[in-house]
Amino acid sequence: MHARHLLLAGTVALMPHTAAADWQIDRAHTQIVFTVDHLGFSDVTAFFRTLDGEVTFDPEDVEATEVTLVIDAASIDSLWEARDEHIRGADFLDVANHPEITFVSTGIELTGDDTAVVRGDLTIRDATHPVVFDAVLRNIGPNPFRPDQQIAGFTLSGAVDRTEWGIDFGAPVIGAVMPVTVNVELVRND
Repeated sequence: MHARHLLLAGTVALMPHTAAADWQIDRAHTQIVFTVDHLGFSDVTAFFRTLDGEVTFDPEDVEATEVTLVIDAASIDSLWEARDEHIRGADFLDVANHPEITFVSTGIELTGDDTAVVRGDLTIRDATHPVVFDAVLRNIGPNPFRPDQQIAGFTLSGAVDRTEWGIDFGAPVIGAVMPVTVNVELVRND
């Protein structure tokens, strides 16, 4: 199987920390970003500052890939503290009662040389629903500044309808369907 396929399937899906000993997340170059339509006048962009997780895979059995991601819900940052406090409250994430958001993969399907579909269960506020992300391998190769170090970079994209998780404050004038982009960069440990 093509090496790019193996890396794509094994590491593409939302991973701030890998369980496999040979790759590690580069936290300085990994982000989960989403946007919310505000009253039809603008989009508000937000991200999570704290996340952790693991990915396990067998290069001989790509379909056995497993991904787990845990996000600290209180680490939400929309670049406006008053709004962040509201998002942390009961109208949205209710972090006092639901401190974590989790994603657990249920399958990864290669769709091309550099693309895949990542399916999984997303849990927010103790409700779990399936989600799907499209993944693209952006690049894999030596670090231009440290040629002995291998790097892999991926972008995942999808959308989450927050009302499915019971977060319906202000919907639909405050957007319910939120586009999500995940950029992840991994460094090979040799």
